[in-house]
Amino acid sequence: MPTILEISSTKYDDDIPLIKKALINLESICEVRDGFLISEPMARFGWTFFKIALKPNLFFAIEKKFHDMINNSKGRKPEDRFSNFMSDYFAARGCAVKIKLLDY
Repeated sequence: MPTILEISSTKYDDDIPLIKKALINLESICEVRDGFLISEPMARFGWTFFKIALKPNLFFAIEKKFHDMINNSKGRKPEDRFSNFMSDYFAARGCAVKIKLLDY
């Protein structure tokens, strides 16, 4: 079952290419192919929402490769630390998005 991240962006057109590039970079680092899917966007109230499904092979590779960084991220629960890690990862690549973990 994939891990689902809900992404909220106020600059979808600017953020989506950066997010795709960041995810492709994660795939490369983790030596995984076809590890994610991105849903169609839905706009409301100046925000654009879409979902990213991390397939198990990419999700587990991220957890293994970035274990220490994930554990050092903010949050008490593992799912909070993972979503904060992903948020920081995207922010470091120029994406100011909010992330909510739907399925972990």
